[in-house]
Amino acid sequence: ERGDAPAPAREFPVLFEDDHLIAIDKPAGVAVHGGSGVSFGVIEQLRQARPQAKFLELVHRLDKETSGLLLIAKKRSALLAMQDQFRQHTGQKTIAKTYSALVLGRWPASKKVIDVALHKYLSADGERRVRAVDADDADGRRSITLVRVLKSFADHSLLDVTIKTGRTHQIRVHLLHEGHAIAGDDKYGDFPANRALARGEAVPGVRFDRMFLHARRLQFQHPASGEVIELLAPLPPECLALLHQLNQQTPTEPEATPP
Repeated sequence: ERGDAPAPAREFPVLFEDDHLIAIDKPAGVAVHGGSGVSFGVIEQLRQARPQAKFLELVHRLDKETSGLLLIAKKRSALLAMQDQFRQHTGQKTIAKTYSALVLGRWPASKKVIDVALHKYLSADGERRVRAVDADDADGRRSITLVRVLKSFADHSLLDVTIKTGRTHQIRVHLLHEGHAIAGDDKYGDFPANRALARGEAVPGVRFDRMFLHARRLQFQHPASGEVIELLAPLPPECLALLHQLNQQTPTEPEATPP
């Protein structure tokens, strides 16, 4: 038994809640659970904040650096039903996970599907890492990401990213593999560019010191009613501020389609 102090109680912004599920808007920089050098995460804090809750378990995960929609089950039956939906992911029309990502460089509008196998491994310092591998690699698992360009700036692109498979670090590694790292990604990103962003040098007028990856939309079938639920998490203020500044500095392109 670990002698750690209990996690501090904390509630998170709730986007949906009933007797079966809670959907929260997870802030960037907060782990979803304790372990591997993190003493506690969202789930431990939520359990402390809700001592009367008999059952609270994560349905899926988000990277610590990613913000946005996170589902928590309040009943074992809901947990099993939802995990089953997430596992069947590729064949299901009802499940959809969409993220907003800001990447470095101009993403080519024609690049809409990334179908590249991923291999999970431990780095020399014991960190979980993922790399893109050939389709016939024995350690690779097929991974599919769909990309749509929402807006092109002078040297960044705002993307709508939908994942068809839920691999660890899938979006981060897939986008990097195509030559466009996510802004602020401290594991796979462009470190000099990240530092310039954090210092307010890359985009004058705004200091941005997190990864720009946000789980903005989640659609699923309710585990009890079977109803299709669509949840949306608005972009956090710091992401909106960065986009606003990028917008100010980007000359309007006549061929761009109006919003």
